[in-house]
Amino acid sequence: MILKSTPKAMRFVLLLGVVSLLADVTYEAARSISGPFLAVLGASAALVGLVAGLGELIGYGLRVVSGILSDRTGRYWTMTLLGYAVNLLAVPALALAGRWEVAAVLLIAERFGKSIRTPARDAMLSHAAADVGRGWAFGIHEAMDQIGAVLGPLLMAAVLAWKSDYRYGFAILLIPALLALSVLVIARFIYPHPAAFEADGKEPARHLAAPFWLYLGASACFAFGFADFPLIAYHIKTTRLLQDQWIPFLYAIAMGIDAVSALLLGRWYDRKGLVVLAAVAVLSAGCAPLVFLTPLAGVIAGMAVWGIAMGAFESIVRAAVSELVPKHQRATGFGIFNAGFGLAWFAGSALMGFLYERSLLAAAVISAASILLSVPLIFLVRKKQQMTAESDGAGLPNPNKE
Repeated sequence: MILKSTPKAMRFVLLLGVVSLLADVTYEAARSISGPFLAVLGASAALVGLVAGLGELIGYGLRVVSGILSDRTGRYWTMTLLGYAVNLLAVPALALAGRWEVAAVLLIAERFGKSIRTPARDAMLSHAAADVGRGWAFGIHEAMDQIGAVLGPLLMAAVLAWKSDYRYGFAILLIPALLALSVLVIARFIYPHPAAFEADGKEPARHLAAPFWLYLGASACFAFGFADFPLIAYHIKTTRLLQDQWIPFLYAIAMGIDAVSALLLGRWYDRKGLVVLAAVAVLSAGCAPLVFLTPLAGVIAGMAVWGIAMGAFESIVRAAVSELVPKHQRATGFGIFNAGFGLAWFAGSALMGFLYERSLLAAAVISAASILLSVPLIFLVRKKQQMTAESDGAGLPNPNKE
């Protein structure tokens, strides 16, 4: 059922969306060229995959620590502000990198900042989402996030077409970084206590129950097989499928697809539940085969699928976590979930980078098989979720309820 939201809850969702929009202009612009930038500085495909995977490992893995710390201290805003500062200011610093090792450290630092702020921010957002509608709130947030993810790579494409200078592009990104931090400070003073949006009613059991761990397993399979964009960009550059300035443009198109799919998937999730995520997983299994094994037209189709999967990651995947975790353990739940998700992403990215230099077919097959393995697990979570709702009346939504 789609819930009617209060104006304050929706305004809070939108304000955090503006922060994410500006933040994504910053770090998604950098992400769109990080693979080629590392290649220019002398990194190999294996190193690009390793750096991307290690960044995701740190960006997700340390969230378990920041999530627990946020719940135990109650300082959600402090963690959010600190994390965004590190996350965003590492990006323009890439303009000073003259070696791939320095660039790698800064790219990993950007992910480290994200690990600090994400559980606390998502916990605050989940309180407003309880009033707005889980899938819809996270879908709106992701859509605004991806508007920035479209604008950032387009800005970078324009800079490369104009100056052909990666460092100049990184330096310009200081402007949206500072704007994002300014809006975040304003949000802190307008809404100091976001937990007030969610009433203290009946909840799931006050621990992380079996459906949560099964859902983590399903999501880990999805993450393990998901091709990271830096490696895709490396492939496009080294095979000369596109000129450098068109790589961030392609990424921007994928981010636009991400934004639209997040809204649609969020609405569908609120009506149909986890079956929507299972459908996305089946579709996403075709991403790596299209990107790595076909000519340019297939790569473009693969990037469209990649965008849909990213829309699911950042909307309905997060929405489901907020339904499986009690209110006062929300940041901890997000942290543990993201740690497992990131560990799987790291392992998959590192393996895919290793296989890329040896067998593109093997990389594509392992990617597809891992993602498809998540589908039966998702349906098992759905079944246990329904059984839990029927047995204890905890208020978990029936995925079949319109």
